[in-house]
Amino acid sequence: MHIIGERLKDIRDDQGMNQEEMADILGVSRGHYGNWEIEKETIPLKKLNLLCNYFNISMDFVIGQVRIYNGNGIHELNKIDIGKRLKEIRKKNNYSQVMLADMLNTTHSTISAYETGKTLILTDFAIKIAKTFNISLDYLCCRIDNEKRK
Repeated sequence: MHIIGERLKDIRDDQGMNQEEMADILGVSRGHYGNWEIEKETIPLKKLNLLCNYFNISMDFVIGQVRIYNGNGIHELNKIDIGKRLKEIRKKNNYSQVMLADMLNTTHSTISAYETGKTLILTDFAIKIAKTFNISLDYLCCRIDNEKRK
């Protein structure tokens, strides 16, 4: 099991919940949630945000970037704001859309769709960007205003 799956299981265990109860909170089947714990599938960003809101934990904690459990309140994901933040991070790091697309093994048009807010960025891509540029996933997703992890 990898860090995200381990953290999901730890959060669930800390709350004294079973997979069915966690799945109900997140609006998915138990099997679907179970696949996230064993990392057969990646938890979608919207579901990760819902989990973090529900338990008041940071996304950075769930992905294993910080050891601090506590979050920073309830936040709605806004794909337009996330797109703007992504573009800001990309430019700050002197990356073109093509360079970022190459790093993520995707297309230029996909990056453009993220940056214009047409599409919400995939969790795996968001995590890779956060780790590559050493920024907080909570920052990339506009949950906090400080780009560095604490």
